[in-house]
Amino acid sequence: MRKIFVTGIGTDVGKTVVSAILTEALEADYWKPVQAGDLDNSDSIKVQNLISNQKTVIHSEGIKLNSPMSPHAAATIDNVEINLRDFKLPETNNNLIVEGAGGLMVPLNDKDLIIDLIKELDIEVVLVSQNYLGCINHTILSIDTLKNRGIEVLGIVFNGETNEETEKYILNYSNLKCLGRIEQHSEINKEIVLSYKSQFKGV
Repeated sequence: MRKIFVTGIGTDVGKTVVSAILTEALEADYWKPVQAGDLDNSDSIKVQNLISNQKTVIHSEGIKLNSPMSPHAAATIDNVEINLRDFKLPETNNNLIVEGAGGLMVPLNDKDLIIDLIKELDIEVVLVSQNYLGCINHTILSIDTLKNRGIEVLGIVFNGETNEETEKYILNYSNLKCLGRIEQHSEINKEIVLSYKSQFKGV
C-alpha cells in the first residue's frame, strides 16, 4: 500500500486539491497531521466533499489548532505542545494520502519543521508546484532540501497555468518525474476531481 505525503513549494499552491485528486485516484485514505485554523471548513472536510468513492476513510486530524497561522504560533496560543513523537500514521490497510501544512520549512515547534515530520513518518513525497514568478527558485530549493534530508520524492505535480519552459527546466534540473498537471479551474468540485482520476491512478 502506498503512503504519500503531499507537500508544496509554499502556501496556497494547491496541496488540498492535489490531495483530493490523489485520494480519489488511488481510492486512498486521507489524513491531515496538523490543521491550523478553519476548523469548520478544514482540509479534511474539503477533501471529503471533493471525492466520490466509497472506500476512502478520512482520519481525524492529529492536532487541531484554532488560529490560521504557522502551527508553532497557533499551538502557543492554544497552549498545545507539538512533539514529533506524538504523530503516528493512522492504521489502515488502504493507500494513505497525508497532507502537510504550508511548505517544507513551516515550523511545528521551536526546533522541528514540516520536513522533520516527513522524515519522522518515513514516507515518500509528492511535491506540488505552481507556476508564478519565482516558482523555479522555490521548487528547486524544496527539491534540494528534500534530497539533502534523504527523503524520497515520488515526483512533481504542476498546478495552475502551464509554463512549459519553467516545467521543463525544473524537471531537467531535478531529474524527477512529472506525475501530472492540474489546469486552472474557476471552481473545484467532485466532477473536476473525478476527471483527473485516470491521469493519476498510476501514481
